[in-house]
Amino acid sequence: MNRKSNIIIILVFAAFIGAFALLQPILPDVEFSQQENRYLQQLPSFSLDALADGDFTEDFESYTTDQFPFRDAWTSLKARCELLTGKKENNGVYYCEGGALIPDFDAPTKETVDKNIDYLNALVDYTDIPVYFGLIPGAGEIQSSLLPKNAPMDSQQTVIDWAYGRSRAINIDVASALGAHKDEYIFYRTDHHWTSLGAFYGYTALCQALDLPVPSLASYERQTVSESFYGTTWSSSGFAWVRPDTIETFVPDDGSVKVLDMSKDPPAEGPLYDTSFLDVKDKYSMFLGGNCPLRSIETGHEGPSILIVRDSYSDSLTPFLLENFSRIDLMDLRYYRDSLALYAEENDFDSILVLYSVSNFSTDRNLFLLEPDKEVF
Repeated sequence: MNRKSNIIIILVFAAFIGAFALLQPILPDVEFSQQENRYLQQLPSFSLDALADGDFTEDFESYTTDQFPFRDAWTSLKARCELLTGKKENNGVYYCEGGALIPDFDAPTKETVDKNIDYLNALVDYTDIPVYFGLIPGAGEIQSSLLPKNAPMDSQQTVIDWAYGRSRAINIDVASALGAHKDEYIFYRTDHHWTSLGAFYGYTALCQALDLPVPSLASYERQTVSESFYGTTWSSSGFAWVRPDTIETFVPDDGSVKVLDMSKDPPAEGPLYDTSFLDVKDKYSMFLGGNCPLRSIETGHEGPSILIVRDSYSDSLTPFLLENFSRIDLMDLRYYRDSLALYAEENDFDSILVLYSVSNFSTDRNLFLLEPDKEVF
């Protein structure tokens, strides 16, 4: 390549960078990304103190990344380029058979798992209430045959076996229940959650562990409520051209169930399915209305009560539990900061269920709140 060609390339590159440098301050900042379902970094306020301790430079770097002109289009272009080079991965997401998008899984250290299991065992040793423990593997484990050939993916089953081997709770074999139906539509193709069908099979594993009757799949009235769901995996992947997912409900909301948001004063009543979310990007939050520190559900049925310490997988699982329990409380330790053990004792629950996806259990830093008398205000 001669000197003239080099100069042309440099000038084109400089013009490209300069154009976007000019566009960024001209274009209005975006406050919320519907595609990524999160608030974007806004222009940070400058101060000498913020500059000195590094907060300003860190926030400004996030700001330039979040507010980069035509950011979503560039992410999609990058994903297409990766596919053209034969690489079926972008931003930690694999483009798989049938257009399924499966996030990568990096196994935690044994020390990390042991620490979280120690918190669980402390709760088991403290309370007389039976404590059940379930880990939910993702599509990367159950539907690994869809992954590109030789895609590096750590084993979630190894994490489950290690955790269950050290747990003194009553362990629930969710993986086998899902694995028996691995060829069915049990995980969304564009999201990390299980579908309502996957939640049903997870529910059958809970029934077996809790000695509850297992209803047949045919006994439910399946209803499609959306055919345009794009989940969080799709949002981060850049593979924008894949077809959307379908969301179903199996259990109708007949108005007899009382769902209370206990973080409000007084507690606010809400629906089992908040269909307003079907009109926005975050459609999965239709189940129970999304994240909440503490919900208490009065089912209107006879039966025992249960406290579920959970992540968002339980949102689509809960409707299946309504006929088995008179009361179901759902606690999210990311937001609930009072004593879990004290709450369980004061409300006289018949059982406690700690239910997490393998990925969330591997990374959650709030599980220390399982320990008795732990609370953060």
